[in-house]
Amino acid sequence: MEQQIYKGKLTQFHWLKVAKKEELTKNTFSLEFEIPENLQENFEFEAGQFVSVKFQSHGKDVINDYSMTSAPYEKKISLGIKVNSPDGETSELFKNYKVGDDLLVSEPGGRFTLVSKPHEFRTIVAFAAGIGITPILSHFKNILHTEPRTRLFLFFGNKNSEELVYRDLLDNLARTCGDRLQIFYFFSQEKTADQFFYGRLDAKKLNLIINQILHLDDTDEESTIWDAVDEVLICGKGEMIKTLANACYHHGIPKKNIHFELFEEFNDDIYPIEKEFPLIENVEVDFTMFGKEYHAELPDNKDKILQQLLIQKFSVPYSCKSGICGSCECYLEEGEVELLENEYLTEKEEAQGKILACMSIAKTKKIKLNFDFI
Repeated sequence: MEQQIYKGKLTQFHWLKVAKKEELTKNTFSLEFEIPENLQENFEFEAGQFVSVKFQSHGKDVINDYSMTSAPYEKKISLGIKVNSPDGETSELFKNYKVGDDLLVSEPGGRFTLVSKPHEFRTIVAFAAGIGITPILSHFKNILHTEPRTRLFLFFGNKNSEELVYRDLLDNLARTCGDRLQIFYFFSQEKTADQFFYGRLDAKKLNLIINQILHLDDTDEESTIWDAVDEVLICGKGEMIKTLANACYHHGIPKKNIHFELFEEFNDDIYPIEKEFPLIENVEVDFTMFGKEYHAELPDNKDKILQQLLIQKFSVPYSCKSGICGSCECYLEEGEVELLENEYLTEKEEAQGKILACMSIAKTKKIKLNFDFI
């Protein structure tokens, strides 16, 4: 039996059986789901995507998103999950559900994906922190399987070695694919023999990585490995993403080649706003949401539309507020906005009139939006 559930957008869920459950560290575990033959097509996915899981926590229904660690060729859904607190929602998921139980799982979604290029020579660099390794793991397994000419570099930060999740799996990948994969571990709260690997992954550390690890390129004596980087993947908390994305950009990587996935609500812009806008006061916003019509008047256009609607207590769907998740995707039916840089919408979708409310500045006194376009 399937269910359509509204979680910012109308999303298709299916009952799946837990096939495997494993405690990975003292605060992380994995779940693997059995995909019946009749749902194989529904659960086809791209590396880097996630599913949502609906479960009971403290007597209430909750829906959480979890990135897949499995690669598409593995034909299974495997999740890596962090328990943030003993009384939290994920703790309830770990304690109350076992192998053989059924859970409602959404069809895969998300756009932390890459276009596969199996015939090209590519260099891809990834930065992950903690449980942020999950979609990176999916990407790396998939690339190693499908792109024989791509080389990969992973810089993985954790508080200490006890909390380093999937180390055995990562080390095994490095051993078997050592000619194409190099992994470097960093610890912020554990002293390391080499001071280089002590501390957080940030702009200063990136500079050292470029100069001391990604410097000499055996395939091209006239350039560095960093010069050859085609794509950058970043996954972790918002401040880390913001810091590293900007540092990569300032070190010459185009923004379109810097991809990130956020694992928590983050209210900042990833990149600084470089444009100035004429002041417009008393902006009227009409919008359709959950089948109802709403009207709001914004004092001005100094801040983005979503943030101002939330201040006025409208329950507009959102997650990140940073143009990454797509929860606030809507159609612009009337008026004009400036859509700031975002990691979600494609050029085709923008041409169709789609915007992200969290990244949109009003440019006219009247705006009309439709959040119920699906």
